[in-house]
Amino acid sequence: MMKKKLTILLVALFLITAFAGCSSKNEETPSTHNGNHGTSNTQGEEQADAMILSEKITELTDGLSAVRYTGDYGFDEFLAGGGASSDAEVVSFLMESGIADFGNLLFGGNPFGCSTLSVKNTDGEALFGRNFDWNTCNAMVIQSQPENGYHSISTVNTDFISMSGISLLALPDEIQTLAGLYAPLDGLNEMGLAVSVNMIQDSATIEQNTDKPDITTTTAIRLLLDKAANVEEAIELLGSYDMHASFGYMVHFAIADRTGNSVVVEYVNNEMIVTKTPAVTNFYLAEGEKNGIGTQQSHERYEILVNRLNDSETMEMDDVRDALDTVSKDNFGEFESTEWSIVMNQTTGEVRYYHREDYNTAYTFTVTGGQES
Repeated sequence: MMKKKLTILLVALFLITAFAGCSSKNEETPSTHNGNHGTSNTQGEEQADAMILSEKITELTDGLSAVRYTGDYGFDEFLAGGGASSDAEVVSFLMESGIADFGNLLFGGNPFGCSTLSVKNTDGEALFGRNFDWNTCNAMVIQSQPENGYHSISTVNTDFISMSGISLLALPDEIQTLAGLYAPLDGLNEMGLAVSVNMIQDSATIEQNTDKPDITTTTAIRLLLDKAANVEEAIELLGSYDMHASFGYMVHFAIADRTGNSVVVEYVNNEMIVTKTPAVTNFYLAEGEKNGIGTQQSHERYEILVNRLNDSETMEMDDVRDALDTVSKDNFGEFESTEWSIVMNQTTGEVRYYHREDYNTAYTFTVTGGQES
């Protein structure tokens, strides 16, 4: 069934290539203050109605869109085949599966800076916050409902993906979504597992080479969202694969679950090291020779977040939003911006997105899309 669907997509790709000037983005943009679209001015803890997504990509605002994918996207087949040791091998799998003739899944030329924190609210619900700092880019929120995995919400920088030199945004919605499912940078699943990949500015990279199956940075995030219910399962899964850094960038993974367990997974000399921490930015937290290596600004952001956590044993979702605001790029006068901030309630599955440091407007989703977990 998947092969048939993907054959149709190849035909669509051929047609879209012939008409490269056409765009598949929706022409209508929902009102940013209509509760039916899951947006609100967030001056209190009142919850807006969560957006109900479809398989047609919805443009929320310039540079931010959202979509739902239900069904098989071939990830179990990808894992069963041994995974991939590079982005090029991910591309090869997609091509051999009939998805499309992708160009390399490219991570942009400049490193990205990120911040995460984990905390509980006064009701004991686990919250996870995440900033993604980069150049101005196009982001897509994907609500995934696989046949054999947990439902999840994840975010993709679509500027990291191209197909034969064609911008991903110029391709049909289903191809955009399928590509994005293999390139998430963060997310939350229905079991309350939250994950984010953060860069570390280090000349080293991650190239494990044992007899284990292979996984790349972004497909590791898909693995955890689809298959891990908690931090322990996430660590066990990551330890079952040889990790290979996408585009050669050194990264680490911030992972937290609904019990409040929060860790960073790092790779030092290709050895996986797990460190408990409620906050992660862009320097090594593992004890040893690499400890502290990273940018000075990432240390500043980390200290700001840790101080906020020390000042408040609990936070509400708006407090997490405000904490993310204090470490957003506008505070540091750099060329980058905080392209998206996310506040996740790992207990209820509510996810609020804030775009390009507009912390007055939230785009609200639920992991299950209004369905029971």
